[in-house]
Amino acid sequence: MSTRRFILIVVIVTFAVAIFGPILRGFGDDKTARGQDAMTKLMRKKLEHAQKLLEGIAINDLKMVDENADDLMTLSKLAEFRALKTLDYERHTNDFRRTLDDMRRGVKNKNLEAVTLAYMDMTMTCVRCHTHVRETRIARK
Repeated sequence: MSTRRFILIVVIVTFAVAIFGPILRGFGDDKTARGQDAMTKLMRKKLEHAQKLLEGIAINDLKMVDENADDLMTLSKLAEFRALKTLDYERHTNDFRRTLDDMRRGVKNKNLEAVTLAYMDMTMTCVRCHTHVRETRIARK
């Protein structure tokens, strides 16, 4: 191979890496960032509804509790809600939904104590799930 041809190939490869390298690296990062942004937004919405649940319990507004429990159930069923595909994550998700059902049953029976206990159970379920997700992600790194 001639020196000219070698230099030309090196220049072309260098140019290609300089142009397409950041694009290809950014493509994967952007997709991951978008996924994380969607999950962050979803988790923020869940937090807002959980706070409104507590407000409804505190002021004895069972309609507010019912509406926000329903919204949380809907959010829990979104595809983006699935942060991990593990049996423990599935269990936490099912526990979360069960506590929402318990809460709505308490609302239907106009039993503020049952609603409050279900809210506390839901909060513990959230904490256990978030702990599981953190530990699993750390283990995968």
